Amino acid sequence: MSNLAVLEGVLERITYANEENGWTVARVDTGRGSGDLLTVVGSLLGAQVGESLRMEGRWGSHTQYGKQFTVENYTTVLPATVQGIRRYLGSGLIKGIGPRIAERIVDHFGVDTLDVIEREPKRLIEVPGLGPKRTRLIGAAWEEQKAIKEVMVFLQGVGVSTSIAVRIYKKYEDASISVVRNQPYRLAADVWGIGFLTADRIAQAVGIPHDSPERVKAGLQYALSQSTDQGHCFLPEERLIADAVKLLQVDTGLVIDCLAELAADAEGVVRETVPAPDGGEPVTAVYLVPFHRAELSLSAQVLRLLHADGDRMPAFQDVDWSKALQWLARRTGAELAPEQEQAVRLALTSRVAVLTGGPGCGKSFTVRSVVELARAKKAKVVLAAPTGRAAKRLSELTGAEASTVHRLLELKPGGDAAYDRDRPLDADLVVVDEASMLDLLLANKLVKAVAPGAHLLLVGDVDQLPSVGAGEVLRDLLAAEGPVPRVRLTRIFRQAQESGVVTNAHRINSGAPPLTTGLKDFFLFAEEETEDAGRLTVEVAAHRIPAKFGLDPRRDIQVLAPMHRGPAGAGVLNGLLQQAITPARPDLAEKRFGGRIFRVGDKVTQIRNNYEKGANGVFNGTVGVVTALHLEEQRLTVRTDEDEEVPYDFDELDELAHAYAVTIHRSQGSEYPAVVIPVTTGAWMMLQRNLLYTAVTRARKLVVLVGSRKAIGQAVRTVSAGRRFTALDHRLAGR
Repeated sequence: MSNLAVLEGVLERITYANEENGWTVARVDTGRGSGDLLTVVGSLLGAQVGESLRMEGRWGSHTQYGKQFTVENYTTVLPATVQGIRRYLGSGLIKGIGPRIAERIVDHFGVDTLDVIEREPKRLIEVPGLGPKRTRLIGAAWEEQKAIKEVMVFLQGVGVSTSIAVRIYKKYEDASISVVRNQPYRLAADVWGIGFLTADRIAQAVGIPHDSPERVKAGLQYALSQSTDQGHCFLPEERLIADAVKLLQVDTGLVIDCLAELAADAEGVVRETVPAPDGGEPVTAVYLVPFHRAELSLSAQVLRLLHADGDRMPAFQDVDWSKALQWLARRTGAELAPEQEQAVRLALTSRVAVLTGGPGCGKSFTVRSVVELARAKKAKVVLAAPTGRAAKRLSELTGAEASTVHRLLELKPGGDAAYDRDRPLDADLVVVDEASMLDLLLANKLVKAVAPGAHLLLVGDVDQLPSVGAGEVLRDLLAAEGPVPRVRLTRIFRQAQESGVVTNAHRINSGAPPLTTGLKDFFLFAEEETEDAGRLTVEVAAHRIPAKFGLDPRRDIQVLAPMHRGPAGAGVLNGLLQQAITPARPDLAEKRFGGRIFRVGDKVTQIRNNYEKGANGVFNGTVGVVTALHLEEQRLTVRTDEDEEVPYDFDELDELAHAYAVTIHRSQGSEYPAVVIPVTTGAWMMLQRNLLYTAVTRARKLVVLVGSRKAIGQAVRTVSAGRRFTALDHRLAGR
């Protein structure tokens, strides 16, 4: 290795960093006094702006960037000059020290500054304006930084990215190196953001054999958890074995043996014979334990509620319905249509009921009517929805407080609920809107918390996309032979027929192409090329709609893309929309994290459930706006759409993504004044009827499609073939 060149310099800025593999493009100041910065590329895992680096590597040149240095490995060298120390400390590396404080500390201690922080941090109190609290914080942050550095250096050798290394350290602290070395597959289960593949790469680097049973079992559990991410509650055994053999590249016999061991372990997997989804031969289903428990529990709880002896709303068993409905019409100013009336009576007399139907069919008015009548009889009514936006809408509609299901149940870290079968909700009627979004695990927690004798009304549109999480709860509850009473509203009301959005939603749902001319609230901008369609989407959302309709591009307009990847995918569109709506300004604070830049004013979304954040946790899909960014405190603040201010440390920014554009899947349960939907042949594999239908039904006033008629035709024609693997319908039917 002696032929490697050595380069020393201060890391000035990171131009690009791939969080997955640590590949970084950075600019360093080699201190030659010319002020010119040199480009270095390579794996700079853990290196922070302001640090002095000693890099080994090779010189080369790039057609665009000229001379550059490719780093093979590096070490951090603490700066030795006063100017270097000032820059190093002022870079925001140590929490609590920003440029101003760095200036003061270095003015006081000069070249001894780093020694003082290292050996006698208490002396920092000598610096004017530094109190004991700030002094303690700086000392602790320095220690943590050192400990993280040690873990980083170790993890660098096994190819782990910075953000994941920080997370490993936060999880295991001093035990980090030992866990990574001895139990690398634990990382996949314990640390968010580490899947089996990363854990497997680490395991390989620390010498765990390719065919070790530990690896095969971890691979089987990973294949099952991947399938739950795709919505399945179980996988047929043969398919799981085939998936695992392909993933692990090991012998089938070994996989079969390890699966048998996992099935024998109470915490491993569960095998059970269930009817085939298509009515063929029964299949051996393999479940991860939590999903099997939840499916058994949910079906048992629904049947328990249906057959409960008591009734917490007995007044409706012998009410004079004509009188009650006359009172209701006077109160609401409108009469119920026959099928709405049927739904109202069902909700108030059945312990469990489902109300479904498309837009414009009066689901909302029906729900309001149920709530009005229940409250008139002094019933305790609790209203909930899976997302903050949907809860807000339910609250506006009924004039009663509504909350998210998570907040209603007071979910705690680890996902346990404060309310369950032993401590049920104090409610006579529980109404849940947007029930198509309820996945198996959340639906189970919710139904468990409904008291025996109370009524549960689930309201949702079964033709929308199924939940992001595993299961198809609403569809399974509505399965043909199921015991759950239901009403489907089909009649579109006259005022709704005037809406192009409603008309086209129903056309799409019935397999007819949307009308795109002559409507004042539904438009198509035809653009065949995927890349051009992406650019035009940005132009329409950021400029044309605001100019013509006076809508705010950040608050009122949402771009909904069929997929994340590609030139018209949510990822690329977010970058372009941010440039258009929240561009960089000299006076605007910003923080680069990986390949993203966060600025005050950015529209962002939380991408994992985090029970530790905010008053009651912040959940996947919560949207908000960045309201403050403190470089010195290394923190930014987001105001969520539930009006809560939530702080994020800079090392938590991988939980946030920009939300100027989101995938249609992520938009479920939300409603926006206007939506812009790129529909291009680039998203061919994703184009399905329920996807386009869900996107169109997110809009209250305006829909603009951007893309090709061919792609729209493909979406309308393609009915999603793949039912999810679930056995809830079979359990409910008691087969």
